[in-house]
Amino acid sequence: MVTTRLYRAGKLVKTDFPVSEISDYLTETDATVWADFTSPTADDLASIEEELNLHNLAVEDAVHEHQRPKLDRYDTHLFLAAYAVSLDSVTKELSKVEVKAFVTERAVVTVHPESFDITTVTQRWDSNPDLASNGASFLLWGLLDVIVDGHFNTVQDLDAEIETYEDLLFDGKNHGLEIQRNSFELRKNLVLLRRAVLPMREVVNTLMRRDIELMRHDMAPYFQDVYDHVLRATEWTESLRDLVATILDTNLSIQGNRMNLIMKKVTSWAAIIAVPTAITGFFGQNLRFIGFATAWGTWLSIGLILATSLTLYVSFKRRDWL
Repeated sequence: MVTTRLYRAGKLVKTDFPVSEISDYLTETDATVWADFTSPTADDLASIEEELNLHNLAVEDAVHEHQRPKLDRYDTHLFLAAYAVSLDSVTKELSKVEVKAFVTERAVVTVHPESFDITTVTQRWDSNPDLASNGASFLLWGLLDVIVDGHFNTVQDLDAEIETYEDLLFDGKNHGLEIQRNSFELRKNLVLLRRAVLPMREVVNTLMRRDIELMRHDMAPYFQDVYDHVLRATEWTESLRDLVATILDTNLSIQGNRMNLIMKKVTSWAAIIAVPTAITGFFGQNLRFIGFATAWGTWLSIGLILATSLTLYVSFKRRDWL
C-alpha cells in the first residue's frame, strides 16, 4: 500500500497520486513530496528508486529487517533507520517496529510494516502547518518527533512499573518470586529499549550538523528539541537499568533478613522445648531421686518446666528473638 502527499509552498495541495508522478512534481522548485510504503518488497521500491535515484544499498537496507538505528549519507539522499517502541499495558511486553526513510532535498519516502501507525506522523504534520514551508526537513522532523516521543512515553511507563515493585518490597508480604520474575522482564524490556534509544543520539546529532545541506536552518531548534528528548530518554533508560538492579539486590537482602529472622525464631523455640525435655528426662531416670514416686515430686518437675520455659521466653522476647 502506498500513500502520497504533495506540498506546494508549504501547503498541502494533493494526496494519493501515483508514484510515477513524483519526478514530475519535483521539477517544481516549491514542491515537496512524501510517499509512504507499507511492507514493500524490492520490486515495490523499484519505481521510487528510479524516480529519486536512490542508492541500491539503501533500498536493500529498507527491504531487509533488523537494521541498527542509523543515518547513512549518500550523494543525493539520506537513509534513516529507527525503531518505534511501545509498552503493552496488559501483557507488559515491549514491542519494536522498524521504520525507515529516504530523505532528499524535496522528498521523503517512509517504509514501515503495518504495525506502525503512520497517521500519528501525518497528524503531527497537520498540527504544525506553519513549519511545512521547510519542505523535507519538516517531514523528517515530524517522523523523528513521533518516534522519539514514543521512546520517552515508553520510558515513563517502565518507570511507573518499577515504582509498583518498589512498593511491593516493603508492604510486609512475601513477593520474592513475583518481584524476581517481573524484574527480569523489566530488565529485558530495558535492554530492548536501550538498543532502540541509544543510537538515536548519533542519528539526530548528525542531522544537526551544518554540513548536512538537506536540512533547513529554520528547523534547527526543532531538531534540537528532539535531541534533548533523545538525551533524556537515554539517561532515563540507563538510570532505570540501575534501579532494577537495585530492586533485585534489595529483594535478595530482604529475603535473607527474613530467613535469618525465621531461623532465629525456630532456634529460640527449640531452646524452650529443650528445657522440659531435659527436665522430664532427668526425672525419668531409672533410679530413686528427690520426690521419687511422690505427688510433690510431680508438681516440682512441672514447676521447673514452667518456670524455666517462661524465663527463657521472656529473655528471648526482650532480645527480639521471638
